[in-house]
Amino acid sequence: MRAISSDAFRAAIAGSLFLFFWGCSSSAPLAPQSDVDLAEPTPATTVQAVGLVSDSDEPLPLDDKVRVGKLDNGLTYYVRKNTKPADRAELRLVVDVGSVLEADDQRGLAHFAEHMAFNGTERFEKQELVDYLELTGSRFGADVNAYTSFDETVYMLKVRTDSTELLDTGIEILREWASRISFDPDEIDKERGVVIEEWRLGRGAQMRIANEQLPVLLRGSRYADRLPIGTKDVLETFEHPTLTSFYEDWYRPDLMAVMAIGDFDADRIEDMIQELFSDLESPPDPRLREEFSVPGNEEPLVALATDPEATFGSVSLIFKIPEQDINSLEGYRKSMVESLYHAMLNSRLQELTQDADPPFAFAGSGRGSFARNPDFYSLGAIVQEGQMVRALEVLLAEAERVRRFGFTATELERAKSDLLRSMERAFNERDKTESARYAGEYVRHFLVDEPSPGIEFEYEMTREVLPGIGIDEINDLAESFVTKSNRVVLADGPEKEGLTYPTKDELLAVFDQVEARSIAPYEDRVRDEPLLGTIPTPGAITSEETYPDVGVTRLKLSNGAQVILKPTDFKNDEVLIRGYSPGGHSLLEDADYFSAARADTIVARMGLGEFDSIELGKALTGKIARASAFIGELSEGITAS
Repeated sequence: MRAISSDAFRAAIAGSLFLFFWGCSSSAPLAPQSDVDLAEPTPATTVQAVGLVSDSDEPLPLDDKVRVGKLDNGLTYYVRKNTKPADRAELRLVVDVGSVLEADDQRGLAHFAEHMAFNGTERFEKQELVDYLELTGSRFGADVNAYTSFDETVYMLKVRTDSTELLDTGIEILREWASRISFDPDEIDKERGVVIEEWRLGRGAQMRIANEQLPVLLRGSRYADRLPIGTKDVLETFEHPTLTSFYEDWYRPDLMAVMAIGDFDADRIEDMIQELFSDLESPPDPRLREEFSVPGNEEPLVALATDPEATFGSVSLIFKIPEQDINSLEGYRKSMVESLYHAMLNSRLQELTQDADPPFAFAGSGRGSFARNPDFYSLGAIVQEGQMVRALEVLLAEAERVRRFGFTATELERAKSDLLRSMERAFNERDKTESARYAGEYVRHFLVDEPSPGIEFEYEMTREVLPGIGIDEINDLAESFVTKSNRVVLADGPEKEGLTYPTKDELLAVFDQVEARSIAPYEDRVRDEPLLGTIPTPGAITSEETYPDVGVTRLKLSNGAQVILKPTDFKNDEVLIRGYSPGGHSLLEDADYFSAARADTIVARMGLGEFDSIELGKALTGKIARASAFIGELSEGITAS
């Protein structure tokens, strides 16, 4: 679902907890803005009105373009024909089982079992499996991958569909992984070294930092003792039956979904899934698939972690908040209210990065999750060295400013305009949506009941609901997000000589300091005047040549410039522009090189005419476009879209 999706712990944490959280947040910043004129919004007659009752608790409908079925053995399947990209399909095997279900002597074995899927099955020996996938054009990592998190394990294949054999074999591989992983004893012992090395390296500095911070964030829950990487002791010493026991207990049809989205005959693929997976059986006495939660905390928790290989520092304020029920019209409306809140606060935080000496390079507000219950509200920032306390103070001050004075009507007007335009663009591009996006959406639908009603429904829902959202109900959210209890402060950064970090007491003292401060209301600086005071005098086309074989037209203009035009249908609502001239900083004297190399960055922050960059962004609300200048080694120019 586009407006409210939340990817919790998807492909392992790839950055600090702040970056991870920001990536999985349900309310990321809205689309960039610019001054390109756009077409009028799509008329309401182009989509079917949904007749909303905004307080309805009825579940949202599932998009009728996807076929969803459940076999007698409990396995769920999703099948959708989608032609972007052509001749390709995205396949998924989703198992509603992760590290949180491991016994004490199995810590790390959910992840280990995932590794073993690529070490051979009953039908495919290890090298045969690897060779076959590579022969089909699939690349490990890009097209063939898997991940294990706290609550789920997901296997992913991208396969060609211009060959029926290749597509069929891809689905057969999913069937093999579902119940026929071979667990060859020699391969298990070989794989120990691979997984232990992953444990040792921690997949980089940010994963090692996350492994230190997560047990604090999740304190008091089973999650805190079940990090997916496991423990070195278990990985080194587990007996083979302990691993196969985990697989046999939990890899069962009632906890599985199979997904196929791509350029194929949907009837045939649905029949094939039904035939291949119907014989899967659950154990005679299936174990209960428990759900776990993270308890609240009255006293604040603090986790400070450093790593010699870390390249940046971050600080995050995380508040445990009730899980959001989004699978209803009422829930969707509430998520839209939250989205506007985060968009407006993120806009204010972005303004602060334009100060002469900002304490952070990036900051954000959003809701996300590390576990299935509860949700987490986060305020976080990438901080300058030595600026952690100041960054924390600025973040809290902005949240406190919203709590005391709320947002302004003009801020809300801009946020609504951006949200509507973003949804309109998604609607206009609905026939260009990639299969991988649908696959991700259906994975979340199966695992956490995230709604997937389709962009047509969502766009019309947004058009109907958005005008009725008022400023007061958005302002009320501040009290529910930043609370006295359930606080967690996460801080991390490079470990190096001369760089010191604040203590726990120094970090916590910031809360009281900000609460006691005098804070002025936010002043919304806007300019009510044209971006261009004088429109340039147009030139003329002096010649035109066409090249029908490649669909290109070349124009010459009266000022000597050449323009090359090529219509495409890659996107329905996009124009790409690139203009350049030969030259570049290679022509400059050495003394001018660094100035030229940084000139494009400076230009990007300067605004336009009388508009500074902040005022320019506000003036361009509701427009999705980009423009930038560049100076390379051998050329300079502009790019725009």
